[in-house]
Amino acid sequence: MFEAMKTLAERSVMERVVLLVNHVLSAEPVAVDRLRKHATKVLRIEFEGWPSLLPALSPLSFCITPAGLVEWLEAGSAATPDLRLAIDASNPALVLAKLVIGERPTVTVDGDAVFASDVNWLIENLRWDLQDDLARIVGDVPAREISRFAGAVAKALREAARALGGLAGRATGSTGSSERPAAQPPPR
Repeated sequence: MFEAMKTLAERSVMERVVLLVNHVLSAEPVAVDRLRKHATKVLRIEFEGWPSLLPALSPLSFCITPAGLVEWLEAGSAATPDLRLAIDASNPALVLAKLVIGERPTVTVDGDAVFASDVNWLIENLRWDLQDDLARIVGDVPAREISRFAGAVAKALREAARALGGLAGRATGSTGSSERPAAQPPPR
């Protein structure tokens, strides 16, 4: 019964995630054009090292449509991925904290280099204009205020995550600064 509920919840969540992703993609013609040239290619996202105490996460597979959008392929699909992204999920809380402060989790990339480059461009450049979407529903002024409030909450969450990250670094005896190479001046 638990497995059936998990499958139903996964399907429901993924259908909505794909709708949101496609909504954001379709608002940017450049993004759609970049994906259109990868029509029929499959992107698989895997979560490596997921803790065994938590319910297992299935790999997520997406196919690029001829329209330059994404289609979710349900678990068990036999599609061979053209691009595989393996996210180190051995510490889900750390992955979530990194996402909150705007850092990427550790990811291993295998497959089509051009496809990977375009997916990376989308991750770096594509943003959801929440205020514009809200304005269609509640009007410009309320949408602006909701967006301002959401931005303040997001900023507070990022600062809290950074502060907690600093505390965790001191607790383990590392500051994190010694692990990063010093910035090199540009060549002249």
